[in-house]
Amino acid sequence: MKYHIEGMDCASCIGKIETALKRMPGVSDVQLNFATETLELNLAPGAPTQASDIEKTIKSLGFGISANTGQQTVSAIDIDSDNQMAPQDKRWWQTQKGKQVVGLGILMGSAYALSLLFPAYGIWVFAIAVIVGVFPFARKALALAKTGSFFSIETLMSVAVLGALIIGEAEEAAAVVFLFSIGELFESIAADRARAGIRALSSLVPKSAILLDAQGGQRNVPATSLQVNDLVLVRPGDRVSADGSIVQGASSLDDSPVTGESVPVAKTMGDNVFAGSINIDGVLQVRVEKTAADNTISRIIDLVEQAQASKAPTARFIEKFSRYYTPAVMAIAALIIIVPPLTMGGDWSTWLYRGLALLLIACPCALVLSTPAAIASGLAVGARRGLLIKGGSALETIGQVKTVAFDKTGTLTEGKPRVTDVVDITQEYSSVQGQDSQDQGSQGKDKVLALFASVETGSSHPLAEAIVSHAKAAKVVIPVASKASATAGKAVHATIAGRALAIGSPVYAADEASISAEQQAQIEALQNEGKTVSVLFDEQSREVLGLVALRDELRDDAHEGVAQLKAMGVRSVMLTGDNRLTAQALASNLDVEWEAELLPEDKLRLLNEMKNNSKIAMVGDGINDAPALATADVGIAMGGGTDVAIETADIALLKSRVTDMAHLIALSRATMRNIHQNVIFALGLKGVFLITTVFGITGLWIAVLADAGATVLVTLNALRLLRFKGAPPLVTPPKVVK
Repeated sequence: MKYHIEGMDCASCIGKIETALKRMPGVSDVQLNFATETLELNLAPGAPTQASDIEKTIKSLGFGISANTGQQTVSAIDIDSDNQMAPQDKRWWQTQKGKQVVGLGILMGSAYALSLLFPAYGIWVFAIAVIVGVFPFARKALALAKTGSFFSIETLMSVAVLGALIIGEAEEAAAVVFLFSIGELFESIAADRARAGIRALSSLVPKSAILLDAQGGQRNVPATSLQVNDLVLVRPGDRVSADGSIVQGASSLDDSPVTGESVPVAKTMGDNVFAGSINIDGVLQVRVEKTAADNTISRIIDLVEQAQASKAPTARFIEKFSRYYTPAVMAIAALIIIVPPLTMGGDWSTWLYRGLALLLIACPCALVLSTPAAIASGLAVGARRGLLIKGGSALETIGQVKTVAFDKTGTLTEGKPRVTDVVDITQEYSSVQGQDSQDQGSQGKDKVLALFASVETGSSHPLAEAIVSHAKAAKVVIPVASKASATAGKAVHATIAGRALAIGSPVYAADEASISAEQQAQIEALQNEGKTVSVLFDEQSREVLGLVALRDELRDDAHEGVAQLKAMGVRSVMLTGDNRLTAQALASNLDVEWEAELLPEDKLRLLNEMKNNSKIAMVGDGINDAPALATADVGIAMGGGTDVAIETADIALLKSRVTDMAHLIALSRATMRNIHQNVIFALGLKGVFLITTVFGITGLWIAVLADAGATVLVTLNALRLLRFKGAPPLVTPPKVVK
């Protein structure tokens, strides 16, 4: 049996539903996926449990349930007839929890206003706000207790709020309910955003494809209808509609959404192509080898869903503590009220007073606020620094990581190829970086650069654009070219001053021009530095005129960012889909460990292996990084990356700075220290006054003061985080190797 579940705001909801279902006779193999909101289970034939019983139980826990037909479904929870829309299409204030927060806010605002104007009536409005606000939590706590989860966070909140209400502290009770409701709403919003990342993955594959029939005719068909061995046409600018192989044509394809390759890859007949890749400059005929359900993007979606489903969430501290705290406090209060009058002849009213005072002291207002107050301050200061942290769990976990895995392209590097070397083949090799304008041979190199830019002027290839931009920046006069053309995926051609020139890869140039052993050695030396080399040659004389080397260079702050992490005791690893030469050159420069030529599933495998030893954070920016971002303990996306990576990740670095990783970890550690201090304040004060209340030393007003005092202390302490200045600067700047 398969169902769609609505209302799971955090992964702990899975345990509540599983506990309830496993107690039902005949139900087995319960599998819940938090990311996709799906439930699968087996129901034994003839079992006393019916499908209607399952639905009733889940609804009683506050979740929506409907049969999963493989299509988008709407929750079985009642919704307004004038607002019939899918849950993901609703604004936050249109949801059930959003309406509850808005309603409580209005009630509390009214209560404060009335308490100022009519002090005698203000408490009644507060009482109404408490009853309205706590009712959903109390009802859910009762349902959870009936299904086996006796001391949930809902139980803790209900006991605390009702205890404060009985004592007459309706204002405090209303505030706690309101803040807790806001927290629940934020969890719901965060969960919807995480699921939106998975939905966005499917948009990478085109909805339609151009199918070629046996006679060469063309017709548009849905991409999902393609079958193995179908022949499809892929025009320049189109996305490839299915995994397959090229049977006719040649072109450059942007595989970065799938492999992370930093520059387009030239492909011709017989080469494999991936669904979602972008065809740049040639017309291709592709034979389909995998259906839509089994293509590369579909596998990535499956990996993301599986990773999010298996990720163990950081359980909220208060949830764990309440398992022991709530029953212990309730038992102690009951004993204080009952035992002295029965065994020692004590006065019932006196001990009832002390028991209720104990409930007020034990009311976990400060304890409940201790974590979210610090988390809220941490999230606020993070946002101010451009660190978008999607919830307290991510903020808590990132400070515990011992290894940070970086994608290369667009993360440690800028994601844009830049010219690093211009070589006049008739002169001795020298680097363009740091070159003095008076150096010997500079005029020859400028001439070579001008010819390169002239031939490439009409091309939209990223490498061509990088060469032209470099020539313009160097203020080189670019001659006018004529008869420009291109050999798709291989070379570009043009005539300059009556001379037929071409630019191609070293492999293409080796077939079309005469490359000496010395020139080949120069090419290989550049390639060994992880650079892409283009060769300029005369098509008539077959003479090689010059070389241009390009590379996706490291971000300016990459060295400092990695060095800061090392100083904080955090190991850095580079994982990339690029070739090994490029990866080795950049990793040696940064002094980090590395793995290259990785597909998405390879990154996933390596991360799972590393997770066995310590907590892992993954930093990436591409579609291909989505599974790794989801499976890591914390997934972090660069702000300049793709929307899918940002949606899938737990944290986004909006300013795309590598150094922000160190600031992020430092912020998490500062926040956790603040939380620990708050817990000590809250429990310490309560412990002292609990003892004095039991012995009659302090009364009700001291109990109120103790609780309020603890709340003020933890709040003020949490506000200290707003002065966070970032990770400590390095004493010795990192050495940058050029």
